Amino acid sequence: MRLDLPAGRIFPVPSCTLRLDPAPHALERAAGAEIDANWLAEKRARPAIHDGQVALFSRLSWDGAALTGTCHIVRYATFLYWRGGGRREMATHLYAHAVLAAADGPLVAVRMGSHTVNAGRIYFAAGSLDPDDFRDGTADLDANMRREVMEETGLDLAGMRADPTLHALALDSGTAVLRRYVSPLPAAEIVERVAAHVAAEADPEITGAVVIDRPRPAIAGLAAQMPAILDWHFANPPA
Repeated sequence: MRLDLPAGRIFPVPSCTLRLDPAPHALERAAGAEIDANWLAEKRARPAIHDGQVALFSRLSWDGAALTGTCHIVRYATFLYWRGGGRREMATHLYAHAVLAAADGPLVAVRMGSHTVNAGRIYFAAGSLDPDDFRDGTADLDANMRREVMEETGLDLAGMRADPTLHALALDSGTAVLRRYVSPLPAAEIVERVAAHVAAEADPEITGAVVIDRPRPAIAGLAAQMPAILDWHFANPPA
């Protein structure tokens, strides 16, 4: 599929409309047997993963002011097959990313648990769009961000100051649509609250919070999207 998004740099997105097509994704129709075989391998490697439902895109375009796209609900197994290199030209991925800034300046990311597909990776709490993230056939990215942050960290974005403008970052691994949120809490208190949430969970997705106070931290495990996001944030601090 053809993508015309600016690659590798963060750009503002004044308008974003992502629509859900109820038809099956062409990738699932074309590669069903390959998807099943790949899922068996993924499941052997990480038995705790679940074959749920996520959105995978068949079209994503940018006209300089508006980001628009069409997605389809697919098996998580289909997404993992695509992510692993299967027929990449047939689909692309987009996810919402809440960039969490503490009141005293640092960013607060999370480290993923060892049982997840992103084991050990550090990024801001996020997840793929799923069927509950669509209102009248259109993706509600802010609702997705709030849900994912609440599930993983116990923090509620509703009590934070949100940047008015979305931004996006397009990489080979997918497109992150970002909104920065500034918490009224200092980083140390956020870390404590996240730790308490993780301790209370029977099967937490994350191991805890990671404080980042500079654009190029000496931290192992940063996800691919993080360097560009960190550069952008520290060069353009919230007002």
